[in-house]
Amino acid sequence: MPVQTTRRDLLKGITLGAGATLLSPILDQVAARASGEARTSRRVVIVTQTNGFSPRHLVPSGVEWRNPNGRSASARLTEVSLADKNLHAALEPLTLFKNRLALVQGLSSRIALGGHSTNQGCLGAYPANRGPLGPTIDHLLAQAVPSVFNHVALGMSGAGLLNYRLSASGRGQATPVICTPELGFRTLFGSVAAGQGQRDFDHRSNLLDFMADDVRRSRNALAGEERQHLDNYLAAFEALHRRQNEIAGMRDQLRRHAPNLGNRLTTTVTSTILEAQFETGAAALIAGLTNVLLLSSGGGEQNFGRFPEFGINDLHAIGHGQSVGNRTYEDCFVELRQFHCRLIAGLATRLQNMREGNGTMLDNTVIVYLSDSADGHHPSCYQWPVVLMGNLGGRLRTGGRFIDYPAYGNAGHRTLANLYCTLLHAAGRPRDRFGVTDPGLRDLDQSGPLQELLPA
Repeated sequence: MPVQTTRRDLLKGITLGAGATLLSPILDQVAARASGEARTSRRVVIVTQTNGFSPRHLVPSGVEWRNPNGRSASARLTEVSLADKNLHAALEPLTLFKNRLALVQGLSSRIALGGHSTNQGCLGAYPANRGPLGPTIDHLLAQAVPSVFNHVALGMSGAGLLNYRLSASGRGQATPVICTPELGFRTLFGSVAAGQGQRDFDHRSNLLDFMADDVRRSRNALAGEERQHLDNYLAAFEALHRRQNEIAGMRDQLRRHAPNLGNRLTTTVTSTILEAQFETGAAALIAGLTNVLLLSSGGGEQNFGRFPEFGINDLHAIGHGQSVGNRTYEDCFVELRQFHCRLIAGLATRLQNMREGNGTMLDNTVIVYLSDSADGHHPSCYQWPVVLMGNLGGRLRTGGRFIDYPAYGNAGHRTLANLYCTLLHAAGRPRDRFGVTDPGLRDLDQSGPLQELLPA
């Protein structure tokens, strides 16, 4: 009696060429689904934004903001469901994902105190005024959930092609955030080819053209739902290609007309760079090239960037409370945060639309959103507002909650380092110490994860 060839065996038999690195993870997922397996991957996305994160922006409707430096500071833990609450206007674009959020208030990281930025201190929980003292959380998470590219860092900078101020793989080992879309695109997708393949890629940056033969063989081996699943992945590459074409066309146009554009030269570029980097990062996650993604909007020293497309040319000025036209500095901060939240929501939507295991890619992801400058332009670091979206496949307990920890110095107060320990526990690399302990809290236990964010 002949042995029946299963769909999974057929998929395994596909011979891939230039597109092997990109298509293999995708076909593995399709094969797993074809055999009834619920294969998933854990993913962490960290989004940092320059110029501080006002603690007021984290507080939902009907909840009092407890200023840690004022009379409303509390010595007790508060938890509030977001189910019947409205998010602050600054976070409104995240409303669709409200039941996946944990808005975490009251964490401190005084040890990372900086000027306009804490640099690697944000993700490292240590003073970084003389350079990184150890690995930042993104690199430790990358060790916990490795992939083709263990660590990917993309962003926007007002100071050049690379930003070495935010991330580090170890003591004295600063690692760059790639701050141009073209370099990010080619680093991730051009580097999967070698020799003649690399030269072909340089001349044909359309990923689907580059992988045309592999895509054709793969699609011919699939049918119905499996082919649709592959097409959903390929759509990510198509969107990325469209974005690259837009950037390339804009770059040429701006170069030709730069003398006439003046300050408007960066008007579209700033937001387009961020949009492009989010697009590239999403494609890298969907393709299985990485499981840990750092996306930064400025950050490090006085590297604020500019957003003249929003009429905001000077983020330093609004950080010092200056108005812009008829808008207050608070109006400007809200508008900028809404823009970044739209990017985060767009990334989340892309992951939510990709099936994985018995759910979606978003089900197995956590997105962490914070500022490299803690609670303000010149941060006190008594509070470090954090937005968490997603539960990392059930390894975190978010579920639409606002959590406000006791104020600095009070029993039960927790730090940013405790949050990072929590992420490491959830990622399968548990540790109870991270960074440098705060001498101002020497009478409190600064070890361990945040139990409120771990499953009971």
